[in-house]
Amino acid sequence: MGTKKKRRAVVNGTVCVACGCCVKICPLSAIRIWRGIWAEVDPERCVGCGKCAKECPASVIEVQEVQA
Repeated sequence: MGTKKKRRAVVNGTVCVACGCCVKICPLSAIRIWRGIWAEVDPERCVGCGKCAKECPASVIEVQEVQA
């Protein structure tokens, strides 16, 4: 039996400018701006749809496969 993979958005917080574009586009409200510094993904809500990664003007969000 194979291990099920799940996709999840990951933000590179060292270069995120907290513009909020990802927060506005996320259909599940899985992203918030943490302390006005960078975006943070809620791993319990994120389904890895990739909308935030496409919307990010700084290209600091990547969708990765993780163990489910």
